[in-house]
Amino acid sequence: MKLSISQRLATMFAAASFVTLAVLSFAVHGLLERELGRHQSNELQARWEMYKPIIMRNQDARYWDHVQMKFDNSISENNRVSLWVLSEDTRFRYGSGLSPEQMRSVGAAGFGQILLPQHEAPLKTYSEEIEGRGERPPVRLMVGIDSTPFVETLRAFTVGLIALTVVGALGSAALGYYIARVGMRPIARLSGEARKLSPGDLSRRLQTDTLAPELSQLADSFNGALARLEAAYQQLEAFNADVAHELRTPLGNLIGQTQVTLSRERNTTELKEALHSNLEDLERLRAIVNDMLFLARADRGERAPNRVEVSIAQEVTHAVEYLELIFEEAGVTVRIDGDAQASIETSLFRRAVTNLLQNAVQHAPRGAEIVVHVLQQPGAIRVSVQNVGPGIAREHLSRLFDRFYRVDSSRSGSRENHGLGLAIVRAVAAMHGGTVFAESDSGATTIGFTVAA
Repeated sequence: MKLSISQRLATMFAAASFVTLAVLSFAVHGLLERELGRHQSNELQARWEMYKPIIMRNQDARYWDHVQMKFDNSISENNRVSLWVLSEDTRFRYGSGLSPEQMRSVGAAGFGQILLPQHEAPLKTYSEEIEGRGERPPVRLMVGIDSTPFVETLRAFTVGLIALTVVGALGSAALGYYIARVGMRPIARLSGEARKLSPGDLSRRLQTDTLAPELSQLADSFNGALARLEAAYQQLEAFNADVAHELRTPLGNLIGQTQVTLSRERNTTELKEALHSNLEDLERLRAIVNDMLFLARADRGERAPNRVEVSIAQEVTHAVEYLELIFEEAGVTVRIDGDAQASIETSLFRRAVTNLLQNAVQHAPRGAEIVVHVLQQPGAIRVSVQNVGPGIAREHLSRLFDRFYRVDSSRSGSRENHGLGLAIVRAVAAMHGGTVFAESDSGATTIGFTVAA
C-alpha cells in the first residue's frame, strides 16, 4: 500500500519525535537514578555519623543495653532504617544475624546492599569500623536503608517517561499530518490547475505568484515544459501544413495535366509531353518522400556509419564538379579556401555541401564568386559557403534550417526547391557530431556546418 506524502511526513515526524523523546527520557532517567542514589548515599552517611557517637560513648559491656535501647527507639521511629553492630565479642553486638552470602554482598566497608526476604527492593548499606576503647573491642557499625521508595519512585517516573514518549510521538504524528495537509494545499491547487489544461488551450500556464519558492521552481519547470510542448505542437502544425502544401502542388499538377490529356484524343507526341510533365512532378514527389525518410532516420539519432578519412577540400571539389553546369548557367564562380582531414561518410557530406551550393546559387547575383571555406578548429572542422547578395534578416537566421522554412513567405521558386535542403544539412551535421550556423552581414551571407574532427 502506497502512503501519501502527508502520511509519510507524519510517519517521519512520529519517528523523529519518538527517537528524540526516547533519548531525552533515557538521559533524564539516568540523571534521576544517579540523584536518587546520591541521596541514599548521603542519608546513609549522615545516619552512620549520627549513630557512631552512641557507640563511642559506651566502653563498658554493662552499658551496652543502653546502646541497644537507643538503637531500638531509632528503628521504631523510622522503619526504613536497619542497624547492625558486628563484633567478635558477643556482648557488643546488635541486630539479627546476617548470613555469609549477605555479608559477602555487603563487602568489607563502605557502600553495599543486602537483599532481605521481607523486602522487594534491596537495602542500601554503609559500614565502617569503629576503633576499640576500654572494654569494647573494635566493632563494625552498618546502617541500612530500605530502597523501596526510591525504586518505586524511579519505576513510576520510568512509566511516565515511556507514556510521555509514546503520547508525544503520536501527538507529533497527528500534528505533523495536519501540518503536511495544510502545506500540501498549494500542490493540490497546482494539480487542479494542471487537470484543467487541455490540447485546445496550450497557451495556458500554471500560476506561480502565490507559491512557495520550492513549488514556484517546480511550476516554472512545468510551465517551461508546456511552452516547449506548445512550440513543438505549433511547429508540427506548421510542418503538416507545409508537407500538405508541398505534396499538393505536384499532385495537383499531375491530376490537372492528366485530366487535360484525357479530355480529348491526343497523338503520340502530346501523350509523351504529358508523360514527361507528369514524370517531373513524380520525381519531385519522390525527392520529397526520400528527404523526409532521411530526416526521420536522422531524428532517431542515426549516425553516419561508413566513414573514411579524406580531404575535405577534395570532397568539396567533387560537389562543385557535380554542379558545374548549374554554375555556368547562373554565371557564378566557386573558390575553395583551406583544407583539412576528417573521417566522414562521403555521400552524406557531398549531399550537404551540394545543398549549400545550390542555396547560394539561387541567391547570388550573376558574375558573383561563391567561396567555400574549410577551417580546422579544436575538435571540429568548419565548412561554410559564402556568397554576396541580398542579406537575410536576423529573425530568419535561426530558422533557416527548419523544414520547409523559407524567408520568402510567398514560396517563390518552390518548384525548384521544396524547402528541405538546409534541414538535410543540419541532419548530416548531427550525424557527424556537428552543428550548423548562419550569418548575414554587409551583403554577404555565410551558411555552413561542422563535423567532428
